[in-house]
Amino acid sequence: MRNKIIPYNPELKELARQLRKNSTLPEVLLWQKIKKKSLGVQFHRQVPMLNYIVDFYCHEIGLAIEIDGKSHDFNFENDADRQAKIEAYGVQFLRFSNDEILNNMFSVSLIIENKVKELLE
Repeated sequence: MRNKIIPYNPELKELARQLRKNSTLPEVLLWQKIKKKSLGVQFHRQVPMLNYIVDFYCHEIGLAIEIDGKSHDFNFENDADRQAKIEAYGVQFLRFSNDEILNNMFSVSLIIENKVKELLE
């Protein structure tokens, strides 16, 4: 799975670029914790995969991190379907709510660090 590139719809490139330019506060805060190989692996923001865009993705270990804000409150079935389609390519997911990022960053950071270590082994 390492460094496997997941196919994506090229029409999503511009949307991904716009999402990177207009990040939410929880996305900015998490990015500050995981950017520049701070966990020993490189994450990318707003990565197109299939017909979707994931918030953060590390190609090296096949880990996607999603932050679920208000737009996800009523889209649980869509999120689950989307996640299952991407997981079929061997990608693993961590999901956090906006509240978890804003109010419990220490625990979020530990969960991510532990998952990265697990996937590197």
